[in-house]
Amino acid sequence: MYVIITSGGRTGATLASMLISMDHEVKVIEWRKEVLSRIHHELPTEAIVEGDPLDLSILELAGIRHADVIAATTVSDEANLTLCYIARELYGINRTIARVNDPRNAWLFDDKYHVDVAVNQAELLASLIQEEMSLGDMITLLKLRRGRYSLVEEKIPAGARAIGTAIKDLDLPDHCVIAAIIRKGEVMIPRGVTTLEEGDEVLAVTDRDGAASLAGLFSAKQSEQNGKARNGEKSLHG
Repeated sequence: MYVIITSGGRTGATLASMLISMDHEVKVIEWRKEVLSRIHHELPTEAIVEGDPLDLSILELAGIRHADVIAATTVSDEANLTLCYIARELYGINRTIARVNDPRNAWLFDDKYHVDVAVNQAELLASLIQEEMSLGDMITLLKLRRGRYSLVEEKIPAGARAIGTAIKDLDLPDHCVIAAIIRKGEVMIPRGVTTLEEGDEVLAVTDRDGAASLAGLFSAKQSEQNGKARNGEKSLHG
């Protein structure tokens, strides 16, 4: 895959390093002298194109005519929108990704400017906080398909509803699949008859509704929670 990244700032340089390590062809366009000085120590020289990404001759020097993806990661929302628009309208780039710097401008990053994916860091953080608050101890490991699906992991605690139940009897939603179980340090490929045990670490691919169902199944039974609460009250009152 050929990717053009239109800024060598921290976001752009980190993205470039990750893509290069995955054997993708990457060009980073950068115009600031101090940034160029830094990224020449972090990235291969052949991956760096010096110049203004809004200059069409620079974009063409970077190989935009045969690029698969453009990632507009400058610190200017106006520049990022313009770059996505140019990439699609003039060069027919199949995939455009834009960084949203000011959350108040997020509404602009849509089809009319040919933005396929808008990366709004404030929105991502808010979403992650909300997700962690609502799903308890469940950890989101990876977002899939633009965030609709996730790879999640949770360890089954004592008293969980799912303990002793076969996977086929869990009544999981259609968009929730248990992909693996780590039990006593060993990875197990789960089958329908596999019974869950306390301490199992469960990895599942699921949407948000499925994650909520898993969180319910992997939480302690209400009666046990109430019993613990009553015991706590008794101890408090002597």
